[in-house]
Amino acid sequence: MNLTPATLICGRHRLDLSYPRVMGILNVTPDSFSDGGRHVALEDALRHGERMLAEGAAIIDVGGESTRPGADEISPQQELDRVAPVVEALVRELDALVSVDTSCPEVMRASAALGAGMINDVRSLEREGALAAATSTGLPVCLMHRQGEPRDMQQAPRYDVPIEEAVADYLAERVAACKAAGLRSERLLVDPGFGFGKTVEHNLRLLNRLERLAALELPLMVGMSRKSMIGKVLERPVEERLPGGLALTALAVERGARIVRVHDVAPSVDAVNMTWAVLKEGC
Repeated sequence: MNLTPATLICGRHRLDLSYPRVMGILNVTPDSFSDGGRHVALEDALRHGERMLAEGAAIIDVGGESTRPGADEISPQQELDRVAPVVEALVRELDALVSVDTSCPEVMRASAALGAGMINDVRSLEREGALAAATSTGLPVCLMHRQGEPRDMQQAPRYDVPIEEAVADYLAERVAACKAAGLRSERLLVDPGFGFGKTVEHNLRLLNRLERLAALELPLMVGMSRKSMIGKVLERPVEERLPGGLALTALAVERGARIVRVHDVAPSVDAVNMTWAVLKEGC
């Protein structure tokens, strides 16, 4: 296990990734798969963000477009109307390190101007104009693997090579494209994209072989909180998936994850810290 200190420069914030951190999910959408509509009102979103910070979240990830399976795209203005007030309030009132979960160039630029410290793009800056927009912000960017788009990504996904190779190859290509555009490696993170164009078997194998992504030599972020892979393995509805999610969190940290993206911050922070305490003893 690598204990070399790593600091991610996130606007005016400095994020220490020499140990794993928790990112709290703040969806400001009416249709996200597990918490759609709960935090649409600005005051509700702000108070939820405040709770997650108090529970130990290092980052708040704000999303204005649902990327659940079957979701349709929305207009840039719709997304901006949802996201911008929340980003502004979190930064102004809580001095939070805010990540914005977006593929939209307009939202990237506007969020950076409002004080966001990170961009989290499920489409790995492939949307037209996104790479230039992200580069211009000066912020770190998380590149995620996916197959297809949310509206169709879970319709019989298949791969011609082992899933861990497909994910690693795709992310390596996107990292190279970013570097060619002037987005340096010290501003990049990668996410294997659990649940984005993958069967349960793909997801389980990918987590089992997560260390394959270490060859990219970039901070690794994972998001498995409340996802259907837990529901299908354990036969649990969304509201009963926390224990399974905590097990996956511990496994991800053991396999090198530096950021875990979760809905349930307090128990996840405990799971991360307990796992890390054990791992440090082995070094």
